[in-house]
Amino acid sequence: MNIEFNKNEDHLKQLIYQLKKRSDQTKLGGGEKKIEKQHGKGKLTARERIAYLVDDDSDLLEVGLLAGEDMYADVGGCPSGGVVTVMAKVQGRMCVIVANDATVKAGAWFPITAKKNLRAQEIAMENHLPIIYLVDSAGVFLPMQDEIFPDKEHFGRQFRNNAKMSAMGIVQIAAIMGSCVAGGAYLPIMSDEAMIVDKTGSIFLAGSYLVKAAIGENIDNETLGGATTHCEISGVTDNKFDNDEACLDYIKSLFDKLGDTTKAGFNREEVVKPEAMDDLLGTFPKDRAAPYDVKDVIKKLVDGGEFDEYKELYGKTIVCGYARIDGWAVGIVANQRKVVKSKQGEMQMGGVIYSDSADKAARFIMNCNQRKIPLVFLQDVSGFMVGSKAEHGGIIKDGAKMVNAMANSTVPKFTIIMGNSYGAGNYAMCGKAYDPRLIYAWPSAQMAVMSGASAAKTLLQIKVATLKAQGKEISKEEEETLLKEITDKYNEELSPYYAAARMWVDGIIDPRDTRKVITMGIEAANHAPVEKFNVGVIQT
Repeated sequence: MNIEFNKNEDHLKQLIYQLKKRSDQTKLGGGEKKIEKQHGKGKLTARERIAYLVDDDSDLLEVGLLAGEDMYADVGGCPSGGVVTVMAKVQGRMCVIVANDATVKAGAWFPITAKKNLRAQEIAMENHLPIIYLVDSAGVFLPMQDEIFPDKEHFGRQFRNNAKMSAMGIVQIAAIMGSCVAGGAYLPIMSDEAMIVDKTGSIFLAGSYLVKAAIGENIDNETLGGATTHCEISGVTDNKFDNDEACLDYIKSLFDKLGDTTKAGFNREEVVKPEAMDDLLGTFPKDRAAPYDVKDVIKKLVDGGEFDEYKELYGKTIVCGYARIDGWAVGIVANQRKVVKSKQGEMQMGGVIYSDSADKAARFIMNCNQRKIPLVFLQDVSGFMVGSKAEHGGIIKDGAKMVNAMANSTVPKFTIIMGNSYGAGNYAMCGKAYDPRLIYAWPSAQMAVMSGASAAKTLLQIKVATLKAQGKEISKEEEETLLKEITDKYNEELSPYYAAARMWVDGIIDPRDTRKVITMGIEAANHAPVEKFNVGVIQT
């Protein structure tokens, strides 16, 4: 082990420590007092309900843990978007679980809550997974109703998804374990089966105060929409239970009897652990501009370190090849960060996509679709090559070919952002806009249209030019102060936490959990048959 390796390892371990600290704090939701209040009502918290329901609470994948991070500070924040969403197994069956966190603003819906719920439903729909809703929500957060209620991807979209999922044959089970108010009442009742917990669960379109205001009727919430009312009078809910545990036990019994589904048939063999997984952290450089060989990273992620490279001697700034991750066959597309030399003598910068590498990647992606092999994209990309040589060589045409093949890919795609994810490079390497089944970032990741240094200088030039046009001159010192302000703001927006808060990625992970994300993703995707691959018109 050399000094550089140790520095790299120490740096990533520090980032992982910070990630764990922030994650642990987020998992407390509204805090210890709110948790105690939940317990005082005889209720489990959202995370306790999930832990009780799943087969193994250490073997789940959380989606959107850091959603809402550092957002909505003026109204007290919204940790984890006020809802917990996971992929896990219940009675041996992979599923998606959505649990409102009543310790956060009584489980009220913020804009990010809607985005996170829709993401959970999207995962269930793409992978044909059953979904369980554990409902405990006060409904829309009224001060932000205009950002939650009326648009296509807002609150109402989840009920449209309920209907679409039902038509697709996707099992939906709901448990009303607290408040379920107004439009939100449709979510559990549009599910296949809806349970309710006696005395703590309630469901109505309008609560007692609103009923009084609207029609003058005096009635209490329990009589209006409690478990007895809906199980014995209205028939809105199917069964009532004395407590959370009994309700969750019933869900387990339902999952114990689910029939099997048609599988995609992805290839899997016996798992072989990577030879040097512990060395992964020291392999990835602390200095994000430093060159490194991405094959060293790949070999520490794949089974037995075995990697069969495709077109090794051509298009070297993107590495493509076949391997296994946790036994699953995968095709890997990764950005090469070391400087390479083409056969024509051209020195090519690491992390940059050139015409030959885009051409190779497009062909490799098509091969994986032909052979029904899931794709894994490992991002550390600065963008596409620019300049007259690249333009005359047809970089736009070759880049379009890669984007076309990747966008139309029907085998599941999984994206891991290890380092840089800039500009059109983010797109070509299957960024969020291109429907990866899962997309996670390492704590070393950065996402933006360009690097911080380049963007800050460009923004400074625009600002100075604007001031000059207004007849204002600024001194060198003022210019440096302005540059620092711009740089600090831009660097904050580059952070993986900024991306995770807005659900641009599904989460931030310890790099050593990369294999877990991919294997759970492929196992989930294996429940949905693969459609026929068609790229349409390819630029040649």
